[in-house]
Amino acid sequence: MLGATAARVLRQLRADPRSIALILVVPAVLLAFVYYLFENETLPPGVPRTFDRVGLMMLAIFPFVVMFLVTSITMLRERTSGTLERLLTTPIHKADLLFGYALAFSIMAALQSLFATAVAYWVFGMDIRGNPGWVVVVAVLNSVLGVALGLLCSAFARTEFQAVQFMPVVVIPQILLCGLFVPRDQMNPILELISNVLPLSYSVDALQEIAAHATSTATMTADLLVMVGFVLAVLLLASPTLRRRTP
Repeated sequence: MLGATAARVLRQLRADPRSIALILVVPAVLLAFVYYLFENETLPPGVPRTFDRVGLMMLAIFPFVVMFLVTSITMLRERTSGTLERLLTTPIHKADLLFGYALAFSIMAALQSLFATAVAYWVFGMDIRGNPGWVVVVAVLNSVLGVALGLLCSAFARTEFQAVQFMPVVVIPQILLCGLFVPRDQMNPILELISNVLPLSYSVDALQEIAAHATSTATMTADLLVMVGFVLAVLLLASPTLRRRTP
C-alpha cells in the first residue's frame, strides 16, 4: 500500500511540469542569484568567498521552503478534491497513506537536493572543507522536513491561499532565527531559546560544522539526529489529520 501510494503521487507529479520545475529548477536558479550577488566582491588572499558561506546555507533553506510549498498545496488538493477521503474508505492504513505521500515527495526532495548541490559545486565552484556528501544529506533532510511540515499544515488550510499563508508562521521565523543572519549565541536570550526548538537551526549548525571540518564531527552527527527526530515527530503529528470530513 505504501509503495502504491508513493507511485500514484509520483505519477501525478510527472503529469505536472510546473511542479517538477518548481522542485528541481527553482532552488538552483535562486542559488545562481546568490552567486552573482557576491560575484564582484573583493577579498584579501586566503579569505573564503561570501558565497561559500551563504550559498551553503541556501542549500538547506531553499529546498526546505520549496518542498513545504509544493507538499502543502498538493496535499490540500488531495483533501479538497475528495481523493484523500476516498482512499480512507479503503482498507489502506493511515500510516501507509501518510508515509506513502512522504516517500513520494522525499524522492523528489532527494533529486532536488542532488541537483542543487551539483550546481553549487560544479557550476559555481563552492569550496568548503567538508565532504559534499554530507551537504547532500543535510539538504535532503531539510527537504524532507519541508515535506513533513507541508503535510501537517495542509490539514489546517481550506484553500491554496491559506496554505501559502502558513509561510510567515512556519517558515520565515525559522529562516530568521536559524543563525544565518546573526549567530544564535549572540541573539536576545528569548530568541535564542526559540531558535533552540526550531529544526532549521540544527541544519544550519550541521552545515557550519561541515564547512569548518574535513571529517564528520560529534556535533554534526547530533544535529543530524535531531533533524531526523523532528521529521518523525512531525509525521506522527500529521497522522491524526488524515480523517474523513464527511460522516
